[in-house]
Amino acid sequence: MKITIKTAEELRLTTDEFELIKQKLKRTPNFTELCAFGAMWSEHCSYKNSIKWLKTLPRSGGRMLVEAGEENAGLMDLGNGWGVVFKIESHNHPSAIEPFQGAATGVGGIQRDIFTMGARPIASLNSLRFGNISEKKTQRLVAGIVHGIGHYGNCFGVPTVAGETYFEDCYSTNPLVNAMSVGIVRVDKTISATAKGVGNPVFFVGSATGKDGIGGASFASANITAESAEDLPAVQVGDPFQEKKLLEACLEVIETGAVVGMQDMGAAGIICSTSEMSAKGNSGMRIDLDKVPTRQQNMQVWELLLSESQERMLLVAEKGKEQKVIDVFEKWDLPCNEIGEVTDDGLLKFYLYGNLEAEIPAYDLVLGGGAPQYAREYKAPSYLKKIESFDINTIDDINEKDVQQIAKQILALPNIASKRWIYTQYDNTVGAANTSTNAPSDAAIVLAKGTGKSIAITTDCNSIYTYADPRKGAMIAVAEAARNIVCSGAEPMGVTNCLNFGNPYDPEVYYQFVKAVEGMGEACKKFNTPVTGGNVSFYNQNPDGPVYPTPTIGMVGVLDDFNNRMTLDFKNAGDVIVLIGTQKNDIGSSEYLRKIKNVEFSSAPAFDLEEEYAVQKFITSIIKEKLITSAHDLSEGGLIVALFESAFYNNLGFEIEVKISIRNDAFWFGEAQSRILISCTNNKLQSLKTKAVSAGIDVTFLGNVTCGNIAINNDKWNDINEWKNLYDTSIEKILTSN
Repeated sequence: MKITIKTAEELRLTTDEFELIKQKLKRTPNFTELCAFGAMWSEHCSYKNSIKWLKTLPRSGGRMLVEAGEENAGLMDLGNGWGVVFKIESHNHPSAIEPFQGAATGVGGIQRDIFTMGARPIASLNSLRFGNISEKKTQRLVAGIVHGIGHYGNCFGVPTVAGETYFEDCYSTNPLVNAMSVGIVRVDKTISATAKGVGNPVFFVGSATGKDGIGGASFASANITAESAEDLPAVQVGDPFQEKKLLEACLEVIETGAVVGMQDMGAAGIICSTSEMSAKGNSGMRIDLDKVPTRQQNMQVWELLLSESQERMLLVAEKGKEQKVIDVFEKWDLPCNEIGEVTDDGLLKFYLYGNLEAEIPAYDLVLGGGAPQYAREYKAPSYLKKIESFDINTIDDINEKDVQQIAKQILALPNIASKRWIYTQYDNTVGAANTSTNAPSDAAIVLAKGTGKSIAITTDCNSIYTYADPRKGAMIAVAEAARNIVCSGAEPMGVTNCLNFGNPYDPEVYYQFVKAVEGMGEACKKFNTPVTGGNVSFYNQNPDGPVYPTPTIGMVGVLDDFNNRMTLDFKNAGDVIVLIGTQKNDIGSSEYLRKIKNVEFSSAPAFDLEEEYAVQKFITSIIKEKLITSAHDLSEGGLIVALFESAFYNNLGFEIEVKISIRNDAFWFGEAQSRILISCTNNKLQSLKTKAVSAGIDVTFLGNVTCGNIAINNDKWNDINEWKNLYDTSIEKILTSN
């Protein structure tokens, strides 16, 4: 087969990249080699349009044990000889085409990134974006994706402890499915994704290889079009029970001392794991592809290299200890084939029945090695002019008597109402470590058994804020994640991110990406939460344009003393309700303004990084001093939603008596940041006030917790149970109406 530029273009390589490949090889590649470069130089694997900006993020410091990008997932120090391993990744395009398998294999893939490092996964999270919930297409995607997440996670046996779900029209064609996993490991038992030691055997372990998922990395690096359904083979098929066996076998084989290095065969399959492990170890490999177990006959060499069949690992063992590896995988009834050996020439040599089919320098294939890096042109999106022209004074304020009716509308909005229909499909109790099943916190609190510590975990991003102001919106995403950790009584440790954007060749999209990375970096530095790694997902597009910029933040915190754990629920009638932080005359980008007033373009909510940091430090101190009984941050829907969410769990109510000095709509429904709703006993109120004055933090006395009745400035509202029913059932009524 003659290899031409047209061949390269069909593999989504540019003319310049084709010439660069020929220069690196000092010859024209054959088809198999070109396929390898096409996969490894795809956006999904090489980060070629993002890596220069990602390198500006804080990637070390704090409790980091390995710098970002060094391993399959981030590793941070929990103390007592233990580490926490965590990562978030996207599976957007596969989920758009085949919702169930796309979402399921996204969950499976992120779990393998955790246990390939020797850690046992203990918690899963997700961050989901869908289109208009009233549309049949969206309802089909929601049902399939949620079922896929629940099926894989439930069968695999790791609890889904937290997440977030939003509905906006721009995600109609291209939903976002971001999956996060967290595990724990003895620091001295971690395994690196490295191939080293000349002559050491290379093992293929796990499920046999098929034709599902071929070209998945390239598929994830292109826009979804009307013809994308034809790429269905690029969507992998998962088996959670096989993965459960693989998990146990991998953790057991590590204990034998025979493992030198190990890596998941994720995106781009065998070519990715062989090249990345070799490049990291400054080594090469000789691989006999005919020894790879397959479940389909007569697979081509390029198919064997690029297949993304699930539940597979590449393992390098110490020479002479092969039988120890084989025995473990035989015990778990999993394929375990020695397919090659480590070499010292830096080359990947792939053979089929003794014939050399491809020879490629490992370094030239990988991110951080020879893969190209670009900095694209960017310019401010034209729509920002509409946002800059927004004037709050053009929006009529509401009367106090209107607050109750608008509150009913707000609580029923899909972005605010309970996601009960979704999360009840997930097993959140398996493992008996999820404490959030007893009482909710702003972040999930999971016991890290055996470590003496607990872990706080959250995913956060409001893409509306980032659309309005990419830099500030990304800062808010980090700040809200930290705020949720702090409100749960824990100390923020580190971040993993999943950066979901449109086509990077669109200068306006690239502007959103660049500014979001800048904002994220600044906020992470302030909160001392370095970025441990993550994922960039470009090409998230609808026919009408890109999705909203969605830089999802996964954050992990540590709770050294479980007695400092804080929950969001009001505890006792008679307790005092207090707002921490400054009320602002701001309704920008709020659910109220966008969904009730139908104003699409407005400024991002008020936010100041220094103010946010001070408020969080104050909350940390009053939790440790046992001055409060609940803490809940104000986010979507503003104060009124925070009040109801704090009241629902124990079926309590609230009586609010407050003099309002700003707009009514801003007071009740504004989403200005750096505000936290707390409750405390009467005898702690004065100490709280004194401490606030000393710290320079604004506090506002709002009223008291009641047994269930609700009143706002003497206006009696319906009983809490009626409001709870509205909140709990609004989404499921839509999704189950037909």
